[in-house]
Amino acid sequence: MIIFFLAILLFLFLLTSVRIANQYAMAVIFRLCKYARTAGPGLYLLIPLIEWQVTIDMRTMTTSVEQQEAITRDNVPIKINAVIWRKTVDPKRAVIEVVDVGNSVVQVAITSLRNVIGQHTLDDVLKEQETISRALQISIDTVTEPWGVKVERVQMKNVEIPESMQRAMAQEAEALREKRARQIKAQAEVEAAALLRQAAETIMQSPAGLELRRMQMITEVGAEQNTMTIIMMPSEFVEMARALGQRAGGGSG
Repeated sequence: MIIFFLAILLFLFLLTSVRIANQYAMAVIFRLCKYARTAGPGLYLLIPLIEWQVTIDMRTMTTSVEQQEAITRDNVPIKINAVIWRKTVDPKRAVIEVVDVGNSVVQVAITSLRNVIGQHTLDDVLKEQETISRALQISIDTVTEPWGVKVERVQMKNVEIPESMQRAMAQEAEALREKRARQIKAQAEVEAAALLRQAAETIMQSPAGLELRRMQMITEVGAEQNTMTIIMMPSEFVEMARALGQRAGGGSG
């Protein structure tokens, strides 16, 4: 009878003592309010009424930082939000060293976000987001490392700037596009002038080429079905006709 009673007590003890932690979780166990050990994943024992536990998820977790207002180094107010990827690497410190590790990481991120943005100009914030995200990660991770939390990545989701600044940036972009268009047009004119000069030098070296060009122009004008046809006479014919006209005028006198 006593053995049966002891067996029942042992069974109840095991039933209330056995705990199971998932593959991605670990249990921080306290004995009489003092840290005893870290157990899991899998099966482990917990002494009833003497020990109690706090289960920590060891997977990478995503924490959103709500939109915050910050001022850049060139005194431009912007609104920005971010996302943090964090992972608990030391369950003991994550439980003992900080009350609410998730909220603490968010508060650190808000402070770091404002500080880092204040060290960069608006152009840097818009163009160098990867560099700024890396600086944010290092800044946050430095603070959270004693809490047993590793910040794996920080990414800025959205950056809002004032409407007046948006209009100014649009005008600047339009001016830059117009400048590039004028530069391209001027470069095209320079190249065209160089080609015309080469063509003139080629024609000067071969007078017959000029006559062929004239005949080509006549063919092109006729192909366009114009009502008026322009015939370009060689300069030698014009000089010859002028000389004959002068002689005829002198003979009649």
